[in-house]
Amino acid sequence: MRRRGDLIITETKHGFVCANSGIDLSNVERGYAALLPIDSDRSARRVRDIVKARLGIDVGVIVSDTFGRPWRNGLTDVAIGVAGIAGVLDLRGTPDALGRVMQVTEVAIADELASTAELVMGKSNGIPVAVIRGVDPSWFRDSSMREIVRPAQEDLFR
Repeated sequence: MRRRGDLIITETKHGFVCANSGIDLSNVERGYAALLPIDSDRSARRVRDIVKARLGIDVGVIVSDTFGRPWRNGLTDVAIGVAGIAGVLDLRGTPDALGRVMQVTEVAIADELASTAELVMGKSNGIPVAVIRGVDPSWFRDSSMREIVRPAQEDLFR
């Protein structure tokens, strides 16, 4: 999609528009690269199933990665795979705090939780997992990245 020096902005087969197609050279041994999961939702489901089998509890799982954002400095984690947790909370048609009906509000639940977890895990602390407690129970449901990634034909920025 775009290139500047060694940086290439591309769209992955997952539909993520990101730097270098999600190929990451940080936090890996020299000469190696970390790649995005082939099926991030499947990876999240596998982790969820393992936790259920070993601990007997249902949890929502978010697989995340660091993304830069257009027109913003700084990086943040976003969801790249989900299982058992809402990707998006659709508030369209519900009243706001003053009673007006919201027309476009869809809260990126999984992205916001991913960025919250990243603050605890850090970018280079070697902490691969964070537990977030106190999440609204209504957010625990089947979901997938199809709910989160906007189809290209609906995206005004492409």
